[in-house]
Amino acid sequence: MSFWLPLLVLATSLVAAIGIFMIPENRHAVRGTFNLTAALIKIALIIWILIGVIQQQTFETRFTLIGDIDFILRADALSLLFAGLSSILWLCTTVYAMGYLNKAPHRSRFFGFFSLCVASTMGIAMAGNLFTFLIFFEMLTLSTYPLVVHKGTPEALRAGRKYLIYTLSGGAVLLIGIAMLHGLIGSFEFAETGVLSDVAIEQHPLLVFIFAVLILGVAVKAAIVPLHGWLPSAMVAPAPVSALLHAVAVVKAGAFGVVRIVHNVYGIEFAQALGVLLPLAIIASVTIIWGSIQALRQSEIKKRLAFSTVSQVSYIILGITLFGPIGTIGGLVHLLHQGITKVTLFFCAGIFAETLGAHKIKELNGVGRRMPLTSVCFTLGALSMIGIPPLAGFISKWYLGWGAMEAGMSWVILVLLASSALNSAYFLPVIYRLWFLPAPATWPDEKIPFRRMETNPWLLWPTIVTATFTVGAGVLAASPLSPLSWSALIAVREYLP
Repeated sequence: MSFWLPLLVLATSLVAAIGIFMIPENRHAVRGTFNLTAALIKIALIIWILIGVIQQQTFETRFTLIGDIDFILRADALSLLFAGLSSILWLCTTVYAMGYLNKAPHRSRFFGFFSLCVASTMGIAMAGNLFTFLIFFEMLTLSTYPLVVHKGTPEALRAGRKYLIYTLSGGAVLLIGIAMLHGLIGSFEFAETGVLSDVAIEQHPLLVFIFAVLILGVAVKAAIVPLHGWLPSAMVAPAPVSALLHAVAVVKAGAFGVVRIVHNVYGIEFAQALGVLLPLAIIASVTIIWGSIQALRQSEIKKRLAFSTVSQVSYIILGITLFGPIGTIGGLVHLLHQGITKVTLFFCAGIFAETLGAHKIKELNGVGRRMPLTSVCFTLGALSMIGIPPLAGFISKWYLGWGAMEAGMSWVILVLLASSALNSAYFLPVIYRLWFLPAPATWPDEKIPFRRMETNPWLLWPTIVTATFTVGAGVLAASPLSPLSWSALIAVREYLP
């Protein structure tokens, strides 16, 4: 089974996508059952592989594509970090989307591409070399485009075109970088401590240039400034798609690509020796501050969250560039913590919009009394983003700050403090409106859910679950099964001599 399991993880989403495309539009129960069953099977397979990896088993699918280039799917500790996040949040987002799109048209099309998007993410997570990574990186672009333009409005179509221009351009640059590296050293695979340290010293300037090209290729999806322009525009998509883009798929694929290039292609020690980490840390820091300032200027809930993502995803990149295991732990754990927190916030934004017609921040006055559970979830997510203990975001920022001190980059502490202050400036006023301002006489477009519940339970329960994850990841951070412990395991292996 060690050959087939990575392929089966991928196949659960691919088979689900094909099946869902073939299900007639009016067969809601069949489509829902098919979707949820596939998501549960994928989680079971990930757990199976996770247990095996802990026991030092190897899981790899490999066959030759052309010449000396292999297609490789491999389950290692880092790939399981991303695959585990994606599989769990896929289940939560699927349940949410079933409630969100209730009675909406084109649901088979939506859920079919939704599953293809998750399959792409799994391929990115388990890719064993850059060629396999590129295949799924581009497949992700093509499978998310129909989701961005799902509403079919002129605004959605414009956002979709912008998304394609940005992401396909990034993919083309990444292909150039991969081809240059292949031309220099031939075929290679990801390795825990990198594969380039033995390249002759006269080739090092070229390796620095190729590093810049590779990072430029993945930076578009990671929404690094100034390549982030597609992300706020893509907020025209339905809320489940926004959650998917920000927490599970696209931006995470870009950040994960940075992790692979730094750690598993160049190797952290060789990257430090080449001097490429400091410039990347500066770019990430600029993105963190700039994204937060732009978030502060937004009046729409989803756009404020979008610019918050621009800022928060670069925490991952900043942690990766801090030379030392503590900074690496901070960056890796934020990959998960940002995911569970941001998906909670987008779920809440979707509930506010669908239940009350509230799209702008000024329309949230007094919502805490009308929708207490949703507002509690939003509050927990916002406080986590600020870095309030003991929530997940605090654990990330604690390790990033510790890692900065360990790396002798104390200026990063100022970046973290400034960013947290800006996070407070754009999240605390929202919390104040939810809980302390009087509610209006009427909401913009209120819908009374079944049995006068605060909202549709298909929307509420996934939100409560992800908010609970946000609390649990912080409170139980010392647990051996926590995201922090798994990130520490990866970091130790990366820094092994």
